[in-house]
Amino acid sequence: MTPETSDVDTANQTNESDDNSVFVGKKSVMDYVMAIMAQFNKGTDDVVVKARGHAISRAVDAVEVTRNRYLPDIQVNDIKIGTEEMEGKRGDMVNVSWIELFLSRQ
Repeated sequence: MTPETSDVDTANQTNESDDNSVFVGKKSVMDYVMAIMAQFNKGTDDVVVKARGHAISRAVDAVEVTRNRYLPDIQVNDIKIGTEEMEGKRGDMVNVSWIELFLSRQ
């Protein structure tokens, strides 16, 4: 998660270390469930689901729906949480929470 970006919807961000990442933003939970499943279906053994701010609950929901309905052999290996300081819409500094959920196939 980089502090340079100010939009909560980071689904369009990519870099070479994020090939197995799903960035959760403003779309529906099922969109992210499909993205997680697509990562595993293309042969990836590990997927990282990342979210900030209000999208954190959507990320947790997407992981749980994936695990409970579609891919029961997926487990959550690690969860990292934190807060980063970012420039808000009015130019002031605001704290934004983030989460990373590390998933793998059993």
